[in-house]
Amino acid sequence: MTTTSRAVRRAPSPSRRAATPPDPARELLPSAEPVRMLDPSGTPLPTTLAEPAVDQLREMYRRMVVGRRFDAQSTALTKQGKLAVYPSSRGQEACQVGAVLALRDTDWVFPTYRESTALVSRGIDPVEVLTLLRGDWHCGYDPAVRHTAPQCTPLATQCVHAAGLAYGEAHQGRDTVALAFIGDGATSEGDFHEGVNFAAVFKAPVVFFVQNNKYAISVPLSRQTAAPSLSYKGVGYGVPAEQVDGNDPVAVLAVLTRAVAHARAGNGPYLVEAHTYRMEPHTNADDATRYRDGAEIEVWRDRDPIVRLEAYLRARGVLDDQAVAAVAAEAEAYAADLRTRMHDRPGVDPLSLFDHVYAEPTPQLREQREQVCAELAADADRRGEN
Repeated sequence: MTTTSRAVRRAPSPSRRAATPPDPARELLPSAEPVRMLDPSGTPLPTTLAEPAVDQLREMYRRMVVGRRFDAQSTALTKQGKLAVYPSSRGQEACQVGAVLALRDTDWVFPTYRESTALVSRGIDPVEVLTLLRGDWHCGYDPAVRHTAPQCTPLATQCVHAAGLAYGEAHQGRDTVALAFIGDGATSEGDFHEGVNFAAVFKAPVVFFVQNNKYAISVPLSRQTAAPSLSYKGVGYGVPAEQVDGNDPVAVLAVLTRAVAHARAGNGPYLVEAHTYRMEPHTNADDATRYRDGAEIEVWRDRDPIVRLEAYLRARGVLDDQAVAAVAAEAEAYAADLRTRMHDRPGVDPLSLFDHVYAEPTPQLREQREQVCAELAADADRRGEN
């Protein structure tokens, strides 16, 4: 009986093994730790990122100081009953101003209700910015002129708007970039995912800028996501992402400048997460002591973005006491002018409530308008004005 020999399978030698394919997600992942170019004291740290120009950083400092004074004045106006509500962005000035400086005037901004400091930093009249929060009108400025969408109160809907506008601009051959401000809580909304996915599929030039200030009203970040950071959400849609120390003004501006350049070059959207902190309550109607303690706030107070940038610019010899005093005086004058102008109540036509609801008013809208007209006429008769 003969034995049939069988070929013995042998493992290929290491030199003949197939090479491991590259990981397609590697280029999309953010840095393992937030990008930082200054430590909390303002001391420079080693980095491979190009540092923004000194003149740009001095302008960033000026806008941050003026923006914080505007923010404080707006909070005071709310306590005086001049505003219905005001969501402060104190502590987030590096994000607010850095985003604006990274863009051209022809680029579009899609803000949330917390971006008032960003809007005044963009040169929009502060009274026009506060028109919505005073309850006078849906938007006090002309979005088409300012290339700035109305401040968005519903969470994350601005993500879809930004993706659509950016796609339309690119389709028409313009190199416009749209930047959508997003809070950490908004990343749990469907509109965030739909906006990012649409922008990725159609390579819309959008920068999705997440300001992770650690709380969605009272809900902590740990209840929003189990991911290492919110910036990791980009990889699921094929969107490159980065995370940055949101209280480091130099790093914020550098990272956002790179993200905007990526989008403008036709490479599609970019997601940036800034790790920052909301120093004030969610709004004037919020009691933040119910969900965070003073010790936590003090930790972040020591990371103040304005103090950090001022220390850095002083150390470089491009900012001195005289310049600091001049910026502070400008900020005070800005607040005083706002205070004076906000004491003048504009005349509001109640019938303007029905303007711009539809391009062509519906029968129901006409009926409602007629009812208000009748009520106004009856009120005037009672007061003897007719």
